[in-house]
Amino acid sequence: MAKERLISGASAGVAEEQFNLSLRPQTLDDYVGQPGLVEKLRITLEAVKQRGEPMEHVLLHGPPGLGKTTLAHIIAAEMGTHCAITSGPALTKGGDLVGTLTKLQRGDVLFIDEIHRLPVSVEEFVYPAMEDFKIDFTIDSGMHAKTVPIALKPFTLIGATTRAGLLSGPMRSRFGITHNLEYYGRTDLLSILRRSAGLLELELTDDADAALSAIAERARGTPRIANRLLRRVRDFAQVKHDGQLGPAVVDAALELEGVDAIGLDELDRKYLRVIGEVYAGGPVGLEAVAATLGEDGGTLESVVEPYLLQLGYVARTRKGRQLTQAGAGHVGLALADRKSAALFDGND
Repeated sequence: MAKERLISGASAGVAEEQFNLSLRPQTLDDYVGQPGLVEKLRITLEAVKQRGEPMEHVLLHGPPGLGKTTLAHIIAAEMGTHCAITSGPALTKGGDLVGTLTKLQRGDVLFIDEIHRLPVSVEEFVYPAMEDFKIDFTIDSGMHAKTVPIALKPFTLIGATTRAGLLSGPMRSRFGITHNLEYYGRTDLLSILRRSAGLLELELTDDADAALSAIAERARGTPRIANRLLRRVRDFAQVKHDGQLGPAVVDAALELEGVDAIGLDELDRKYLRVIGEVYAGGPVGLEAVAATLGEDGGTLESVVEPYLLQLGYVARTRKGRQLTQAGAGHVGLALADRKSAALFDGND
């Protein structure tokens, strides 16, 4: 999409990551949410530190913006080691990892984002590194090819993916800890926003919790979105309201950005209106909706539909996408009564 979506969980780029770095918790004690995973990591970290061993390999999967990169940094900090970061798309051949792997010191963390996008040749190169802490590097090619074994210092690989189903079985089996990160509740998001507001030294009014709650309600269960909205609200408050942050300021700032009270933006609402108005509420195929909106079908499926499905505003049936009564009501449309069973008669 040409325009950046304010409520997308995906990173908006280097500038945003640098901003988020200043807000990132540094220890497990500071980390908010994902209590099951935090407790699991706390026990494992304490055990391996007592034994003087590196942390087990960890696989984190779930929607973007939930803190997978943050957890990699925290694990490295708790171990007192360094965290090296790369991504699946950046690694096209096994040799791309040689320099990084050989520089790792004992206990260091190698974080690979979008690990499901590793080419098969790179996966096979990584397997002995994960299991035996060694790699076989091939020099030259053809009849003059020679394989040189290189020993590595024990390290921890942390893989992150938003598409766990695309990860190969052999790769998945090599991780000692695998955990799915879940969307955050409003209480946890409010705690994150309080901490971020304090770090940003925002001037809060007496009803600060109401203002931050209004942001949390729009954050779609995602800390990255919550902090992004807070940044936009901070700018609006600074220019329009002498820097004071209250509920009315939040409402005005996010109305200007096109984000409504439950976190839907104009693309979400257009999607709902197209199904409701153009296709009489559905069922309609995804590609037909995409063509009408002038958007890519894959984009709609991966970044628009998940939250609408979570809210129960859209149903995916065997015949296509169908608008629910709740979804129609949100955009001011009325649908004829339908049998509820027809909405959930299968998966598209």
